[in-house]
Amino acid sequence: MNATILILAVLIFTAAVLYSSVGHAGSSGYLTIMALMGIAPEVMKPTALTLNILVAVIATVKFYRAGYFSWSLFLPLAIASIPCSFIGGYLSLPAAFYNPITGSALLVAADKLFRTHHTITPTRQGIPLFAALLSGAAIGFLSGVTGIGGGIFLSPLLLLMGWADPRQSAGISAAFILVNSTAGLLGHLSHTVLLPKAIVFWAPSAIVGGFIGAEYGSKHKSANLQRLLSILLVVAGLKLLFSG
Repeated sequence: MNATILILAVLIFTAAVLYSSVGHAGSSGYLTIMALMGIAPEVMKPTALTLNILVAVIATVKFYRAGYFSWSLFLPLAIASIPCSFIGGYLSLPAAFYNPITGSALLVAADKLFRTHHTITPTRQGIPLFAALLSGAAIGFLSGVTGIGGGIFLSPLLLLMGWADPRQSAGISAAFILVNSTAGLLGHLSHTVLLPKAIVFWAPSAIVGGFIGAEYGSKHKSANLQRLLSILLVVAGLKLLFSG
C-alpha cells in the first residue's frame, strides 16, 4: 500500500465519521478528497457513489433503530427523487453558471441553521404531500446534475421548514441518500464503471467511519448535530464557489 492510498483511507474515514453523524454519506467530501489527491476523474464519481452507499446503509440502519425515521416523510420524497436523479445524471450544466448559485445557497442555509439551532421546533402536521413530491423531485434532479449527495439539500429544508427535528432529519436524509446513490450507480452501470483496486482499502475505512459517526449522531443531542451540519454546508458551499 503506497502513501497516497493510506492517506486517502484516513481522510475517507474522517469524512465518513463527520458526515454520517448528521445522516449524510459524504459524497461531496470523498469527491473533494480524491480531486485534491489527483485521482483520475473517470473513477471519482463511481468510487464516491460506492462509498456513499456503504455509509448510507449504516446511517440508515442506525437512525432507524434509534427511532429517528418517518416513512410518511421519506416515501413521497424518495418516490419523486429517484427518477429525477436519473434525469439529472444524464444532463450537464455549465459549472460557471451553476456552481456559484448552488454554493451561495448552501452558505445561506448554513448561516440560518447555525443562527437558529435553539429555535427550530418541528410542526405536528408534517410535510404536505405536494411539498414532499416537489421537494423530492427538485433535490433528486439537483443531486443528479451536481453529483452532490441529496442530504446536503434535504436536511436544511426539513429543519428550516420545521418538518423534522435534527436527528429525524438525519435518519430521513440517510435513507434518501441511499436510494439516490443506488439509482445513480445503477445508471452508471450502463456505461463503463471504473473502480480503483484501492477501493478494497477505502471501503472498509468508509464503513468503520460511517459506523462510528452514525452511532454518535443517533445518540447525542440535536444542537450539536445542527452545528456539525452547518459546518458541512459551509464546506460544500465553498467547494462549489471555488471549483473550476
